[in-house]
Amino acid sequence: MSLSKEQQIFTRHIAELICYANSIDIELTFGEAYRTIEQQEIYVKQGKSKTMNSKHLKRLAVDFNFFINGKLVYDFHKVKSLGEFWISLDRKNRWGGDWNKNGVADGFLDTPHFERNF
Repeated sequence: MSLSKEQQIFTRHIAELICYANSIDIELTFGEAYRTIEQQEIYVKQGKSKTMNSKHLKRLAVDFNFFINGKLVYDFHKVKSLGEFWISLDRKNRWGGDWNKNGVADGFLDTPHFERNF
């Protein structure tokens, strides 16, 4: 499948995720979507990212800010249902809050991050 087609599916799934979040009273704002190679290099040097193969570089990832009762939260347990929903949409979808796909807050946590493998 072409990168363009994967991006279209990703965008559609993001729309579904936003609707789902609203249905469970989690408000979202966009953090970062597209990222340049230069910015990715900075994040790797700072330890904010572990790879130079980020899906942000291909427009297949987005980071969200989560608001519950008007308060900004990134707590794994409070947003875990969003990650589970995201993964349920397609086997190519991955959530940064559960890279290990074991339902536990372990390893490198990036709860705001939602991506599609390509």
